[in-house]
Amino acid sequence: MQYVVANRVPVKAEYRAEFEERFRRRAGEVDKQPGFVRMEILRPVNDDGLYVVLTHWVDQAAFEAWMKSADFKTAHTNPLPKEAFGEGGGIERHEVIIHSEESR
Repeated sequence: MQYVVANRVPVKAEYRAEFEERFRRRAGEVDKQPGFVRMEILRPVNDDGLYVVLTHWVDQAAFEAWMKSADFKTAHTNPLPKEAFGEGGGIERHEVIIHSEESR
């Protein structure tokens, strides 16, 4: 059963380009972590919407190991200033109980 973490991030409009660029620069780094499955960064369509950073893991233990890793610390150094973020957001953790994809 996969473990999914959704980080909902309220980024103010004037910081969106920099927020996205930070993920582009680090693209591929989390992929090296044991138990990592995939990551998706969802951009809000509305100006007042939240970004959603989804990471998929083989299990909760793999996610927690990544949080304790040197790569996690590196990924979270030199963050955007506090004023880049609005109110709300937060982390949600889920287990996948149903999975469906397009059949080809």
